Amino acid sequence: MSSIDLFQALQQPGRASIPYLDRFSPDRPLVLECFRPPWHEPENPVVIVQHGASRNGAEYCDAWVPAAERHGFLVVAITFPKEAWPDALTYNNGHVLAEDGALRPPECWSFTIPGRVFALLREAGVTTRDAFALWGHSAGGQFAHRLLATQPHAMFSAVGAANPGWYTLPTLDLRYPDGLGGIGLTSDDVVRFLSYPLVIFSGDRDIDGTTENFPKHDSAMAQGSNRFERASYFLEYAQAAAARLGVPCRWSRIVVPGVAHEGMRMSTFAAQHWFDTVPT
Repeated sequence: MSSIDLFQALQQPGRASIPYLDRFSPDRPLVLECFRPPWHEPENPVVIVQHGASRNGAEYCDAWVPAAERHGFLVVAITFPKEAWPDALTYNNGHVLAEDGALRPPECWSFTIPGRVFALLREAGVTTRDAFALWGHSAGGQFAHRLLATQPHAMFSAVGAANPGWYTLPTLDLRYPDGLGGIGLTSDDVVRFLSYPLVIFSGDRDIDGTTENFPKHDSAMAQGSNRFERASYFLEYAQAAAARLGVPCRWSRIVVPGVAHEGMRMSTFAAQHWFDTVPT
């Protein structure tokens, strides 16, 4: 896709579903599910939203529409269809490792795709912003926090991970995806990860550890018996790691009352938190 194609696809306000091929994954098509409010201007914020395991980017995009209409920001839900991105290896875990466990070239990681999409939006003149807000739920929350751990931070105005099934821990002592070891990162990268103001959104009713998509492998189970417990573990682990390193941990956790593993309700809450109460 060229910047001209993207500009034309988003020239009119409203919803648009735009086929997209990343140049480093040309055999794995994606879809950009977008919403541009009628009064959107290029200087307005951009929110990139990452869907869960159901790969329902259109539904997630729609959930952000009311807030986008209020505040004029552009929504782009990068959708990874299951046919082309069939599993956690290729989506949740960023396709950092090949099927045989070998480390793939960093530019081929799926974590690099949102940055290239944003760069194309800038090239097209759709946005003049220097940074975007990244938010993901469930599998998308896994994707978002791992992306933050592995990619440069200048592109982000905010990052939120909501109800991930399990977490990559901020340590080089565990190999990826349990930790950040073995993929070319350094202790400086761990410090950088800890120092970014990541927001962990947790539904306080997200306590069912029996569902089909709930990660149950040993590394995940060590973090807790449900997603709510695992968010606590992740934050406490990070705070302890930062204390050992003598650096700040700038992460925070927001507990969303009365909400279980519900992506649309979590989307509504996050949009209100970021745009109705906190400048982004």
